[in-house]
Amino acid sequence: MHKYKLSHLDYLESEGIHVMREVAAQFERPTLMFSGGKDSIVMLRLAEKAFRPARIPFPFLNVDTGHNFPELNEFRDRRAAELGAKLIVRTVEDALAKGIAHQVPGEISRNRLQIPTLLAAIEEFQFDAALGGARRDEEKARAKERFFSFRDEFGQWDPKRQRPELWNLYNGRLLPGQNMRVFPLSNWTEMDIWEYIQRENLELPSIYFAHEREVVRRAGQWLPVNDLQPPKPKEEVKTLRVRVRTIGDIMTTGCIESDATTVEHIIQEVSTARVTERGGRADDKVSESSMEDRKREGYF
Repeated sequence: MHKYKLSHLDYLESEGIHVMREVAAQFERPTLMFSGGKDSIVMLRLAEKAFRPARIPFPFLNVDTGHNFPELNEFRDRRAAELGAKLIVRTVEDALAKGIAHQVPGEISRNRLQIPTLLAAIEEFQFDAALGGARRDEEKARAKERFFSFRDEFGQWDPKRQRPELWNLYNGRLLPGQNMRVFPLSNWTEMDIWEYIQRENLELPSIYFAHEREVVRRAGQWLPVNDLQPPKPKEEVKTLRVRVRTIGDIMTTGCIESDATTVEHIIQEVSTARVTERGGRADDKVSESSMEDRKREGYF
């Protein structure tokens, strides 16, 4: 009798596909959060494998902060069009104009402002589940999540109220107004993501690969020069060969010096990195509990 030997990526892929099919079976109006980042790109591949040749049975949702890297928005729009998927974009700018979100004076990053924008979009379209690409190795608060992450009527997350998930059984029952955030990549690591991207030969935004960009040194990291936040007086602008390891608000996402021009080179780079993936995100350094506080308020 011939025995098939599955790789660890095969197991992770199978698990992710199972979770996605559970979402399609248990919820009436699910959506897939798609930013164009590497994790959401892997999510798209899992969705394709879960449902093809039929169409992916839920729309894509993106919360645009207005501080996105242009390369990311171009990739987001193009991939959604190529897949024939409905892409819903809700912007922080509109949320501010409508009074849904409120900016604190002196606040640079708009990551916090994604919370009311996202909650308003979930209410607008009555989504009962939102699939996201968060992984447990990203940050301490992420490690407290389940595959099915329950949110109350106010979109809030309480780690003590999460449901047990025994024998791959997921409880998606909700009362009106409640919501489920679902994380099929929960058991993946950053290295798993890159190895899967390499195996599946997935296209990525160019910003993930080494390129020349004007940067300034600020708070111990290289930040991209942009029109939203010009260099401060006496700051030296340098043109370096850099790439981004994780993509967030352009105002706070640090670049790393790199010559990696292929996924294979990136895998080699990640395997020897001493700084965590989100170590280049200034907005995560405000306090150790900042991510957990944001998640309690409704952050993804």
